[in-house]
Amino acid sequence: MENRTMKEFIGEVFGTFILILLGDGVVANVGLAPRVAGTAYNWNTITIGWAFAVIIAVYVSGGVSGAHLNPAVTLGLAVRRGFPWKKVLPFIVAQMIGAFLGAAAVYFIYRDGLVAAGMPNVWSTGPGSVFGQAWWGAESSGATGGYSMLTAAIAELFGTLMLMWGIAASGDAKNMGLKDNLGAFIVGFTVLAVGLSLGGPSGYSINPARDLGPRLLGALVGTKGLFDGIYWLIVPVLVPAIAGPIGFWLYDMVVAKNLPKRD
Repeated sequence: MENRTMKEFIGEVFGTFILILLGDGVVANVGLAPRVAGTAYNWNTITIGWAFAVIIAVYVSGGVSGAHLNPAVTLGLAVRRGFPWKKVLPFIVAQMIGAFLGAAAVYFIYRDGLVAAGMPNVWSTGPGSVFGQAWWGAESSGATGGYSMLTAAIAELFGTLMLMWGIAASGDAKNMGLKDNLGAFIVGFTVLAVGLSLGGPSGYSINPARDLGPRLLGALVGTKGLFDGIYWLIVPVLVPAIAGPIGFWLYDMVVAKNLPKRD
């Protein structure tokens, strides 16, 4: 691996580590609710925590690697923005490593609570997640059911498309003239909007590494059922990976080519 790619590799590892440390960290903090009753579970807190996780991770690592932090973004940039294909696999590997290490850090920080709770799934989305148990399963919530895998896949599709549109717009100088140092906020707010508006059916992975890396860590530390069935592969991994390039393509077709020319 050449020197520049290695530096970018390290940047992606570190940025994705921060993303998962703070993202899965807020899930563990709220899901375990160590200081309040279990009914204090709050979806808004989790969506805000993930949004700031994205903002901080992008600010920390953006100058080194561009802060993809997501295989869907890397694939989209390779297909539509000329990102070198030879760097795609190193970036995705780096993102997976960073996500795994971030989840490991969350495990060590919250180990006592996780063990006491029977090692719940604070790692990944879908069936068996803390969201699924605390929201759909809580007696006080009044909820009576869940979503099918097809519906969850559709939610992931639109959630990932929305993320790609936010990223594309944040980096498009021909659009609103956004300054580079504000791009991280637009991406973070996009993640917040996706979580608040579209996150219910699937838990909004919108990032294959964000889901699969922590899922592997969770299986190693004793969380049960993380790889039962085929959901784990299709909804949080394959759908976002496919939607990434589609999202950039749609932005180019619908927005970029219709922007007025500037001198």
